[in-house]
Amino acid sequence: MKTVTYRLTGNSLSSTIDIIAFNMHRNLLIQVFCGQGKGVLQEVISQLSVLFPKAVCVGATTDGEIDGKNIHTNETILALSTFEKTQIQSAYVDNGNSFRDGEEIAKTLIKEDTKLLLVFTDGSTSNGEDFLKGIESVNNQVIVAGGMAGDNAQFIQTYISQGDVILSQGAVGVSLSSKNLQVHNAYSFNWSPIGVEHRIDEVENNRVYRIDGMSAVAFYAKYLGEAVADALPSTGIEFPLIVKKSGLEIARAVLAKHDDGSLSFAGNLKCGDKIKLGFGNAEMIINAPTTALDVLCHAPVESFFIYSCMARRRYIPDFIQVEIEPFSRLATVAGFFTYGEFYHHDGHNELFNQTLTAVALSESKKEQDVNCCEEIRIEGKDSEYAMTIQALTHLIQQSTADLEAQAETLKREKLFSQKLLSNQKVFMRHAIHETMTPLSIIMNNIELSALKIGKNSYHAKMEAAMKNLFTIYDDLSYLVKKDHVDYPLQRIELVSYLQNRIDFFREVAAEVNLTFSLQSVQEHVTIMFNETKLQRIIDNNLTNAIKYTLEDAEILISLVLEESHFRISFSSHSTHIQYPNKVFDAYYREDSTHDGFGLGLNLVKQICDEEDILVTLDSDEDRTCFSYRFRIKV
Repeated sequence: MKTVTYRLTGNSLSSTIDIIAFNMHRNLLIQVFCGQGKGVLQEVISQLSVLFPKAVCVGATTDGEIDGKNIHTNETILALSTFEKTQIQSAYVDNGNSFRDGEEIAKTLIKEDTKLLLVFTDGSTSNGEDFLKGIESVNNQVIVAGGMAGDNAQFIQTYISQGDVILSQGAVGVSLSSKNLQVHNAYSFNWSPIGVEHRIDEVENNRVYRIDGMSAVAFYAKYLGEAVADALPSTGIEFPLIVKKSGLEIARAVLAKHDDGSLSFAGNLKCGDKIKLGFGNAEMIINAPTTALDVLCHAPVESFFIYSCMARRRYIPDFIQVEIEPFSRLATVAGFFTYGEFYHHDGHNELFNQTLTAVALSESKKEQDVNCCEEIRIEGKDSEYAMTIQALTHLIQQSTADLEAQAETLKREKLFSQKLLSNQKVFMRHAIHETMTPLSIIMNNIELSALKIGKNSYHAKMEAAMKNLFTIYDDLSYLVKKDHVDYPLQRIELVSYLQNRIDFFREVAAEVNLTFSLQSVQEHVTIMFNETKLQRIIDNNLTNAIKYTLEDAEILISLVLEESHFRISFSSHSTHIQYPNKVFDAYYREDSTHDGFGLGLNLVKQICDEEDILVTLDSDEDRTCFSYRFRIKV
């Protein structure tokens, strides 16, 4: 096989190309890479269909053209490839569905001895990943190459062609079938992930709505600035999302911005995908320009077809030729800069962005006898500009590495803390469970002793202490279980329930010369509430009142019915609370001379927040009152 390239000028095709010589070949493939828009593409393919009626011709609009070692923009390049032992067949599809397009073109073109499927899709509406998966569903062994058409970063409309037919959507393809054709592929990426890991929250195929709780456009604005976000999608091609698929780091470049803040990318993403923003690693590109060629340099090669991402040309325009030029030392090179590159890897077709893909073709089995992997001198590599680019790239990489190391340390510390907390909860559950038995035994023996020898002051003190222990036990038990146990509503007669809890603590209050008084206008008030939660509210307020009320005073508990609410208040003559906004904080104790953990009122506040109970606290030199306003639930 042999490939010859032509850059079209103002001259006619017949005066530029040896028409007779090429028409003598039975198997002629013509690729048209047009950077001059639909009009020029249509004119060129119409002429070619007349001049080469037996040739297979496919084309695409571009974001730059590759002609040997030369890189062009806004030009049209023709690549004419002749084959001696290879059959060529082409087709176009436009089903309005990318997966079906891929499926149909594969069924139409792939034969038993097909070695390469060369395909172009439009870059405006096609979903490149779905298209490739459609091909893969029919055949996952044939090497696939090509890419998505461009329109010089206008992101308005791209075009592809087959024969003399031009399409604004769909796909065109060429199959190369032969027992003798040798085909090898390789790629260079050199785009590095940067910063912390993010999560795709909402996505539909290639249209991403939310990342890390914000719109896709807001995400770009936050991390790359408002100017970049405003200029999307053109700026987004240089800063793709990077995700791992099938063991490969794959970039997903922005293709379109929508009014709802979502972004369409050149390939599909999934909800839950972990992604990072990517940037062109200029240091790697400058220092290792032959990554793809290193893989192919010893393979038989008579022609190279290169399909490279537009972002590579635009990101480091002064160095892109460094990547292409080494290929031209071995064979003719032709190709274009795309909006998405097609690649076959280990039985899977992948859509790449930000990547250079190369396919080497030869009808001969003769391997290269030159060392094309030798170090290539880069003109201007040590220039001030190049050194600045490399320095900034190195700074970004090192900062990212440091950030990732810190994130990994934090992750390990978080896991350790979570394990510690989990073990603490397990210990608390067991400790609380084991505490109940001795508490019950002690209480039972106090009561038996009082019955046997008569109740005295010692019994009263022990009983009061035990009731305080039971209250602490109930609080701890609730704290441990509350996230794992349901607390259903129950019908409770509130007046008698309050009286019951007051009676329980009456002897505890008597030990410090305090009395209780319950006031309620209604004799019976029935409510729907969970008894466990209600007990925690009442018991903690009663024990706090006993603890802080001044000696020989009365603790007043009042129950008042309002229209759709009822209010329970606990008031007494006690020390003035200096910081009422802190008393519900965990572990806060305004008076450290009194025993306690500072957890009771915090637990009460949690329950009140859960049950929509309004809490008010009034405190002055004469009196302190805690008031709880409940909604009446029927």
